[in-house]
Amino acid sequence: MISSIPAPMPIEAQLREIHASLRSELPAVARIAIATYDGKTDLLSTFAHSTDGEVPFGHYEMRLAQVPSLGELARTRRDRVMPDLSILEQAPSPHSRAIAARYGSSYTRPLVEDGRLRGFIFYDAVEKEYFTPAVVQRLTVYSELVQVLLANSLFPARMIKSVAYVAQELSHSRDPETGAHLDRMSRYARIIALRIAPEHGLSDSFIEHLFAFAPLHDVGKVGIPDRILLKRGRLDDAEMAIMRTHVTKGAEMVDRLLGALGVSALPSAGLLRNVILHHHEAWDGTGYPDRLIAHAIPIEARIVTVADVFDALTSERPYKVAWPFDDALAYMRTNAGRLFDADCVTALEAERAEVQVIHDRFRDEPEAIRLREGYAPDL
Repeated sequence: MISSIPAPMPIEAQLREIHASLRSELPAVARIAIATYDGKTDLLSTFAHSTDGEVPFGHYEMRLAQVPSLGELARTRRDRVMPDLSILEQAPSPHSRAIAARYGSSYTRPLVEDGRLRGFIFYDAVEKEYFTPAVVQRLTVYSELVQVLLANSLFPARMIKSVAYVAQELSHSRDPETGAHLDRMSRYARIIALRIAPEHGLSDSFIEHLFAFAPLHDVGKVGIPDRILLKRGRLDDAEMAIMRTHVTKGAEMVDRLLGALGVSALPSAGLLRNVILHHHEAWDGTGYPDRLIAHAIPIEARIVTVADVFDALTSERPYKVAWPFDDALAYMRTNAGRLFDADCVTALEAERAEVQVIHDRFRDEPEAIRLREGYAPDL
C-alpha cells in the first residue's frame, strides 16, 4: 500500500515517502528525480529527487534542444527504457556519465499537463535490464502520484496569477509591468539562486518555486488606486506612502487566497509571502515595510530585489531610457552591501552572458511600452 502523504511536508519529503513505498515492491530502484521544463527558454532544470546513497548531481540545467533523445520523448509523449547505462560512460555530458557510473538501467517518462510538457520523471535502478514491461506497468501509479505532487507544489503560484489577472480585468486597471519584465526578472532570479545555491544551501525545489513565485512580487498593486498606480509623472510623498502599501496588500491577498484554498501550510507558501512582502527591503535597513537589515531579509526576497531592480534599470520605459548593462551592473555593484545583498549582485554579474540572452529573448513590445506612458515607478 502507498502511504498517505500529509500536505505540509516539503516536496522532497513527500517524494521520499513515494520512493520508500516503491522500493518495498521494486527494491532496485535507487533514485527518482523530477526535472521541470520552461518552454519559453527550452530549459530543463532539476527540481526534486529521492536518492539512495551519493547524489550524482544537483542544481543542473540544460536546454532540451541539447538532448535529442529527451526531445524525441517530448515530441512523441512516449516513455523510454534504457536497459544498459554503460553506453553512456563515454558520453560528452558529465550528467550522463555521472548516471552511468552509479546505475545500471533507467526509465524516463515525460510529464504532460493540459497538452504541455511540464518536465520529466527519471527512475534509475542499480541493476541492468531492470525495467521490464511488468516493472514499467507497476511504475504507472507512482508516476501519476509524482505528477500530482509536482502540480500541487506549483499550484499556489498558478492560482494566484489567475486571480490577480481576473482582478485586474474586473477593475479595468492596467498592469504597470509588462509581461516581458516578469519573464525576464523571474529568470534572472533563478540564475542568481542557482549561482549562490551551494553557499546558501538552496535546494532545487526552492529555486524552481522562486522562479514560479517571482512574477507575483507586485501582485498587491491590484489594490492600489488607478489615480496613483497610473499617475503621469512622479508620485508625491503621500502618494508614495500609498504605493508602498502594495507589499502588505499583496501579502494579505495571498494569505486570504491560500487560506481559502486550504494550502496555507504548504512550505512554499512562506516563500511566496516573503517574496511579495519583502522585495523592497534594503540591506542597510532603509527599505520597507519592516526595515529589515541584512540577513534578516529572507534570501528569496534579496534575490528578487536584485533581479527586479536590474531589469527595471535595463528596460526602456516612457519615463526613462534603458541603461546599458555596464552602467546597470556598476550601479548594482556600487550599492552592494548598502541596498542589495552583495552575493546576489556578484552572482548576477558572474552570469552576465546568460542574463544578456534572457534580456534579448524577452523584449518589451513597443505597444506595451506605449500603453504604460506616464506610469510612475516605485523603485
